[in-house]
Amino acid sequence: MEPHSRYDAVRGWLTRTFAGRLLIAGVALKLVAWTGALTGWRPGLFNTLDTVGGLAILVSALVIGYRVYAIARHRLLWRVRRKLILSYIFIGVVPVILVAIFFTVGGLLFFFNVSAFMLRNHVTSVVEGAQFLAQAAAPALASGTAVAQLTPALTTRQTAASVRYPLVSYALVPTDRSCNGEPGDPAPKAVAGPWRHMEAPRSIPSWVPCTGFSSLIAYQAEGGTRIAARAVAWPPGLRSALVVDIPFGDALIREFHDEMGITIEAYTIVEMFADTSDGTPPARSQGRMLPGPVNIRFGDENEPLGWVAFLDYTDWKTGEMSGVTVGFRMGLAAVYRYLSGPSFERLDNFNLGQILLLLLGIVGGLFLIIQAVALVMGLTLARSITGSVHELFGGTERVQRGDFSHKIAIRSRDQLGELAGSFNSMTASIEGLLREKAEKERLEQELLIARSIQMSLLPQGPLEMPGVSLSGHCEPAREVGGDYYDFLPLDDDRLGILIADVSGKGTSAALYMAELKGLVLSLSLQYVSPRRMLIEANRIISKHLDSRSFITMTYAVVDMRARTMTCARAGHCPLIYVPGLDAASRTPQVLTPEGMVVGLQFDVGDAFERLLEEVTIPLGRGDLFVLYTDGISEAMNPEGDCFGDHRLVELAHRHADLASDDLQKRILSEVHTFAGDAAQHDDMTMVLVKIH
Repeated sequence: MEPHSRYDAVRGWLTRTFAGRLLIAGVALKLVAWTGALTGWRPGLFNTLDTVGGLAILVSALVIGYRVYAIARHRLLWRVRRKLILSYIFIGVVPVILVAIFFTVGGLLFFFNVSAFMLRNHVTSVVEGAQFLAQAAAPALASGTAVAQLTPALTTRQTAASVRYPLVSYALVPTDRSCNGEPGDPAPKAVAGPWRHMEAPRSIPSWVPCTGFSSLIAYQAEGGTRIAARAVAWPPGLRSALVVDIPFGDALIREFHDEMGITIEAYTIVEMFADTSDGTPPARSQGRMLPGPVNIRFGDENEPLGWVAFLDYTDWKTGEMSGVTVGFRMGLAAVYRYLSGPSFERLDNFNLGQILLLLLGIVGGLFLIIQAVALVMGLTLARSITGSVHELFGGTERVQRGDFSHKIAIRSRDQLGELAGSFNSMTASIEGLLREKAEKERLEQELLIARSIQMSLLPQGPLEMPGVSLSGHCEPAREVGGDYYDFLPLDDDRLGILIADVSGKGTSAALYMAELKGLVLSLSLQYVSPRRMLIEANRIISKHLDSRSFITMTYAVVDMRARTMTCARAGHCPLIYVPGLDAASRTPQVLTPEGMVVGLQFDVGDAFERLLEEVTIPLGRGDLFVLYTDGISEAMNPEGDCFGDHRLVELAHRHADLASDDLQKRILSEVHTFAGDAAQHDDMTMVLVKIH
């Protein structure tokens, strides 16, 4: 019985369902417990009732929540329109949050990487500065300089360099090596500069190359580990090395801050060590962090973000490279100034950076507006799409039942309207497509019949002639083709052999092939000479061929009484001749008598007759002749390579002693193996003639 009102429905749900009854019971227990709490009588009992009532209400709420979820999923999620609406809501909100997070994280990564690059770049410039100072001072300490002048010369160089690097120090260190190839005694040690950061080196390690050296080094000083830029250069003519050190002191750190806004706070290196109490060499398998001192800190409020940069330094004793981690702070404004370069003049009350930030804010506001518009358009589009899809679904149901007269109303001129129009056109043309399918099947059946008829025009069964073994094969690329071969008995001792290839493929080539067969059957009985037969065939057939068509032919006459084979070639593939057992040499020959193709209409046949050549070959026991069309030699594999005439000649030579049928099967097998899965693109025809 249907409820008469919403009140009746709620009352029925509360009294007839498990969740409703449980909810009523829980509320009743809560009321009893509340009443008991007011009276103060047996509080333990009423507390228990209150707990049970709360559990009943909780269970009822869970059941109600599950029922609401099931109804919502049925009524919302299982409808395409509401699915699209929810999708567009997520498209309009979630991407904005993700884009904001992405650009925030990306901006921070960009800021950190640029600031680290700035620090590394400035440190590199200090190392390069030390290298420049060493290379510039080395030539001034050449062998021509008096020993007493070495220290003053170094002091002069150090004084000039201290303007740029206040703590720069020079040292001329004697060595046992002569990197300039000049013998002599080492120059005495000379130093210039404060050398406050560490003691001047007493020797040059053997790993330092003669080409010089420049890198960061680490050293122990009061308060921890420090770093400096060191460069080594070799003065010409001296068995000494010039060492230039630029320590990273407070002045240099302050320069970093003034020029780039970078405040170096601390740095840390990893020193590898091992227990060598047993006398074994140290193993570089363990490490400990050695923090450096806090060099300087300015407390600038424009440097809110801290980061680290990883630099390489060289162990002065061993020459091995290690890493040093530099902790620093840098503000966003410093990175912005570094990336933007020199600023432009102020425009009214704004500079260029403020204008760009204002434009960025405008773009962000437009982005939010576009998102809101996209959400509204998405809701409208969802309704339009689902309505059109519903109509298409109804139309497909009608078509499935065989009703092709149903039409869908076109309500818009967008792609959905075009889809409805396409559906109407499809239903209107289904019957026509069915008729076309039936017509196509009929044509395919007729082509199969035509193929059977064309194959019947070729020689059927073996041709018996004393002393001659013949074998022929024709394999069209399509249902019908333009290749043709024939065996023409002329008398008891003479046999005509013809192979031809009509240009093109398909039905037109097959019709020209049938016409050629009738013409050759007639002319072969009238003309003994292959040359005369081809000339007459060209004269007749050129009047009937299409201007874009032509025929290549080879016609040979085997005369067993005279033991000769006479042939003429009208633009066809070469003739392969493998001498027999009685020949002095069985080297295969490729015969290419001159001749034009049949059917060209540029003259009355004079050029064809003038160029056509006839050759006569004496026959011997075991001689082999291979006649073929270009479908054999030009068979392609999947890589586009052709089988080629040379492979065919090699096969004929290698297996010349096989019977003609066996040799034919061997050649065709090799061709198909070479082609593999590649589609056959041309007719393949072959004739084998073997003399016994």
